[in-house]
Amino acid sequence: MGDFRMPSLGADMTEGTLLEWLVHPGDVVHRGDIIAVVDTSKSAIDVEVFEEGRVVELLVQPGTTVPVGAPLARLDGVGVATDEGGRGPQPEATPKPKPKPKPKPEETLTPAPSPVPPAKEAARRAPAAQQHRDGSHIAASPFARRRAQELGVDLSTVVGHGGVISVADVEAAAGSGPSEAPPESVPPAQPPSAPAASDHAAAMRQAIGALMARSKREIPHYYLQTTIDMSAALDWLSGLNAERTVAERVLPAALLLKAVAVSARGMPDMNGFFVDGNFRPQDHVHVGVAVSLRGGGLIAPALHDADLASLDDLMPRMKDLVQRARSGRLRSSEMSDPTLTVTNLGEQGAELVHGVIYPPQVSLVGFGRIVERPIAVQGMLAVRPLLVATLAADHRVSDGHRGGLFLAAIDAALQSPENLQGGTS
Repeated sequence: MGDFRMPSLGADMTEGTLLEWLVHPGDVVHRGDIIAVVDTSKSAIDVEVFEEGRVVELLVQPGTTVPVGAPLARLDGVGVATDEGGRGPQPEATPKPKPKPKPKPEETLTPAPSPVPPAKEAARRAPAAQQHRDGSHIAASPFARRRAQELGVDLSTVVGHGGVISVADVEAAAGSGPSEAPPESVPPAQPPSAPAASDHAAAMRQAIGALMARSKREIPHYYLQTTIDMSAALDWLSGLNAERTVAERVLPAALLLKAVAVSARGMPDMNGFFVDGNFRPQDHVHVGVAVSLRGGGLIAPALHDADLASLDDLMPRMKDLVQRARSGRLRSSEMSDPTLTVTNLGEQGAELVHGVIYPPQVSLVGFGRIVERPIAVQGMLAVRPLLVATLAADHRVSDGHRGGLFLAAIDAALQSPENLQGGTS
């Protein structure tokens, strides 16, 4: 018998709030299943398991905030959850989640017994952006939010039991079950984990600030930059997209991500983790994509095996990842294992960005806005679309020589964009 524990979903995470169980005692779970939803200071995350087993006991009720590594449930037939089979170490070397759900009407030990959605259905839950009339954040499980949309229920009028609105509370409010909700005049119970929207934004900013301060304090950064002529890349993209619909077009951002991923594959000292005084290079390239959230703040989930994906695969995956990051529907595996990060501020108008490394990673690549500028080409003055690419890297692992080679590899990849089109097996 082993424990399913609160996973570490980033180096800045010290605790999380359990929002929803997607399993009951007795359910059999399988590798990759989503069994719970956890709220961090940045987003609600679908938590996966990476072992086989049966749920014996649920130890924590929805709405409870617990530290990273604390037991959440007991599982039979598996050991303590470990790293996700080759996807890289947890940033703080904390154990990782386990097993999946099957709908069963058995009683749980928590106050959230509702129809258990299959894992695929859970991944399509509605975004959590609603508030009470007084402006405070509504504490409702993502599945309850989707059910409320289906039934036309205003969540601001529903009172949750145990601090978090469940599907049962929504259905009761809709009249499809016995209503136990107190009169509307009674203010909804607000757990400590569900602050007002402004407080949540402040908590996120505080968490980001603490992590970046730690990064600058502990990691000896060095910075490099280079200017890349994007003429070949943009001309090639224009030809590629000429016969495509708007939805099928590949954007420069996808080409830049692929160029970084392919280059990182050949530069292991830029792709890995520095943990417990040692560098651990990674064989796979999971590129963290820096995404600005609508309510403020930043999150950098991973595009797994970006070096092996074709551009036609990478583009929709990138769009999907950004949309899910902004609507709070990321998976735990996407938060725990980026091997390096790319930040692209071109759309925000910035021409140059020097980033801060996200520990325990050892490098971060930044891209600014593509700008037409005059340059000398073979002794002649020409106007070309130019892009400034920057690198922040860890001096404990690499040096300026290696960093310069990495930026040169990215530049070379973008001069032959047709080589980036296909996937690699």
